[in-house]
Amino acid sequence: MLSRRNVRIKVMQVLYAAGKDQEMDFGSVMHLYRKSISRSFELLLFNLDALIRIAGFARQDASKKTAKLRPTDEDRLFTAKLYDNSLMASLSENPELKRLIRAYHLDDKIDEDNVRLIYSDFAKSEEYKNYVLKKDTSDEDHMEMLLFLYKHCCADETFNELVEDYYPAWIDDKSLIVGSMKKILKALPAEANFHEAYRPPEEAVKEFGELLVDKSFHTNTDLLEIIEPALKNWDAERVAVIDMILIKMALCEMMYFPSIPTKVTLNEYVEISKLYSTDKSKDFINGILDRLMKKLQKDGRIVKEGRGLIE
Repeated sequence: MLSRRNVRIKVMQVLYAAGKDQEMDFGSVMHLYRKSISRSFELLLFNLDALIRIAGFARQDASKKTAKLRPTDEDRLFTAKLYDNSLMASLSENPELKRLIRAYHLDDKIDEDNVRLIYSDFAKSEEYKNYVLKKDTSDEDHMEMLLFLYKHCCADETFNELVEDYYPAWIDDKSLIVGSMKKILKALPAEANFHEAYRPPEEAVKEFGELLVDKSFHTNTDLLEIIEPALKNWDAERVAVIDMILIKMALCEMMYFPSIPTKVTLNEYVEISKLYSTDKSKDFINGILDRLMKKLQKDGRIVKEGRGLIE
């Protein structure tokens, strides 16, 4: 589920936290990194649980309409098929997903009032009304409506506030989670262990991410000595904190990750700077890294291995 860019962002964030708290040792930094990785998977589970519970509110809606003294024609035709269909059942009745939801105590984080508010607003949409009234509903219809429900959730203020209350990283991980949720819903009915495909990959998290944390943390002084001469008229203390962290991380990749092309590294950190730093940062970081890359290559400190990587 997590790409290398997602991992880079999480490493950047823990290094920023370490810079703010001088009491943090390497063990604390690595623990924070691993926790942030785990929280991304938990965030996906939270979104799945929320979707299941919001769709499940259709049953209460059906009971309420049935109990009316003077139900309308629409009330009589209403069914809870948003929840009572085989696609949703493959999620709501999945034993392993239920176990994970309990293990992460996710049910405690989603109260019925929020579920009701989100569902009630969704139920006003013409798309949902037409879906409910449609007689011969196919699996494709169910899948499209579940996708529409999740799209509604992602735009819903109550839903976003609910997620952010428990997961501050929602802003950073939202595109990642949304993409994963779409894949899951489009692949319904879900297989028994479908969630395993969305666990953070070992290679990106450990072989890449943990080594990047290690090198960035332990070579911090050496990295600064490499960077300072390239700043020319800039004092290192005047460089934006995030920019300096990104430059140091990029240098670590160039020097200690022989399988990652230098151009990929440079482009990745420029792109991250567009999201997390100032408007001028992308040009500043691009210029500094290009200068440093050429100097390190000349000094033989960047060695790439593998076909197409030797420069």
